[in-house]
Amino acid sequence: MSSWVGSAKSQNPSTISRGQFGAVAVPRILDLLDNFEMHSSFAVPGHTAYAYPKIVASICERGHEIVHHGWVHENPAHFDDDGERRNLDEGLRALERVAQVHPSGYRSPSWGFSKRTVDLLNEYGFEYDSSCMGHDCYPYYLRTGDRWSLDTAYEFGRVTDLVELPVSWGLDDFPVSDHVPGFNQGLNAPSAVEEIWRGDFDYALANSEGGVFILTLHPQTIGRGNRMLMLERLLAHFSAQDITFDTMHGYASRWKAANPRAAWESANPDLTGANAINP
Repeated sequence: MSSWVGSAKSQNPSTISRGQFGAVAVPRILDLLDNFEMHSSFAVPGHTAYAYPKIVASICERGHEIVHHGWVHENPAHFDDDGERRNLDEGLRALERVAQVHPSGYRSPSWGFSKRTVDLLNEYGFEYDSSCMGHDCYPYYLRTGDRWSLDTAYEFGRVTDLVELPVSWGLDDFPVSDHVPGFNQGLNAPSAVEEIWRGDFDYALANSEGGVFILTLHPQTIGRGNRMLMLERLLAHFSAQDITFDTMHGYASRWKAANPRAAWESANPDLTGANAINP
């Protein structure tokens, strides 16, 4: 229910009940992942962990990763420093109590950042984030301190040790599937969504050796019957290729070991700002 309470700020019991379907869907999803012998990453708000502790525990017991996803699916940009820290702390406290894990990864609710978020994630010791969109198939190191305005050149900040595993709204099930009156039309045919996701995967496979392909799936969205059938078809297609399924932590750890920050900065001047002109 967290996204409807925190992001949508709903007071409508019917709207909030949409989140309860996640508790129905997660066991289905876990069974499907077992069928493909896959391990995945589940981004869990602390609020959700308290509501469904046995389900969250079962995610861990079946070998999947737990990722920090805020306290009650709140956008960090809507909080001051103390509020953003409190949400990080409450999310950590809940996940440690329910699942006995201290997540190495963070995914921002609504993919929102404040200008403090990267610094806070580094301070809290996170190894990677998966909320930003500066690449499609390859990780990169996040910067802090970028500055922008309408009347000055873009100023690139300092590259940090925080690895970004990039996301995309085009690879997210919610915008294309879920209908929210007055906000999001959704309700696209699963076949149309499947075509988009399969196309992006096939391009990545052909052009991004060693890269990463990340789908963002919400149990209360992907867990409906027609979408589960679509996901099963996609996983069958993915499995037929020469690829590796892994958690985000597993991939991020390997990538960081193979791409030390200094060497990566030297090889990617356009992603660090080294080539930028600042009059």
